[in-house]
Amino acid sequence: MAHEVVAEVWRGDFLESVHHGTVVATDPSGTAVVSVGRPGDVSFPRSSNKPLQALAMLRSGLDLDGELLALACASHSGEDFHVAGALRILAAAGLGEEALQCTPDLPLGEQARARHLAAGLDAAPKYMNCSGKHAAMLATCVANGWSTHDYLDPAHPLQVATRRTIEDVAGEPVAQVGVDGCGAPIFAISLTGLARAFGRLASAAEGTLEHRVATAMNTHPEWVGGTGRDVTVLMDALPGVIAKDGAEGVYAVGLPTGEGVALKIADGSSRARAVVVVAVLRRLGVDVDAVEGLATVPVLGHGRAVGAVKPSLALAS
Repeated sequence: MAHEVVAEVWRGDFLESVHHGTVVATDPSGTAVVSVGRPGDVSFPRSSNKPLQALAMLRSGLDLDGELLALACASHSGEDFHVAGALRILAAAGLGEEALQCTPDLPLGEQARARHLAAGLDAAPKYMNCSGKHAAMLATCVANGWSTHDYLDPAHPLQVATRRTIEDVAGEPVAQVGVDGCGAPIFAISLTGLARAFGRLASAAEGTLEHRVATAMNTHPEWVGGTGRDVTVLMDALPGVIAKDGAEGVYAVGLPTGEGVALKIADGSSRARAVVVVAVLRRLGVDVDAVEGLATVPVLGHGRAVGAVKPSLALAS
């Protein structure tokens, strides 16, 4: 991908570093109205794909709603209610945690991880940030009578349905299939396609499965991320908005008016993601005063703020 400078790291009045990236915002028709870099190039959306994967599960007959559907869309922090929720999804399908094939891990959230380690607990699949998605995948398999031992195989009916759904809402074919960090297939599309898909989910008509996913996410944002997570803060503060972070510097947002935003930070870091998102939302005319705390990230010197990560002048204009 061809990237441009999207964020600047200032230490005092000295420009110390920059983050390159690609950013796109689409209007309700799916046409790009903000474009930095080449957003038509393909990349792996990583966990920003999860709401689209959840939609595929609903289309395949999964009966899930509310906070548990939000958890199916989540990269959760591993707080107690997240882990309990994943086990609830499995139990309703007649399964136990041994059915999970996501990677054993410690909780993602800093506070949850510290408590976990202090309690002397080990890594396990149920604590992994993708356990809600995997539990929902298994429940979808049970609902359809599909095999559960190979649900991560790209040729499995669940993953075939997922690919078909992503292509439908993104409005373009999947360009590449890989293996995500949790072991599930990951489908590469363009950032434009990702933004288009999020705009469609967030603005979907009441009664549709797309609306059901969006409602679960923006009604239960703490289940999508967790305490203090920027994706949770964003959805909690902006009514009707859906947002999902992804590994390797990916972020996607959908607005109830039909606009979508997608970005990738080239170096794969998460530091500048929310800063860039807020800048793009401001350019789209969204009132972002309620999330002003995400508009910059402090740069520390001797434990105190001596500068900030800010959007590039080109992006902020």
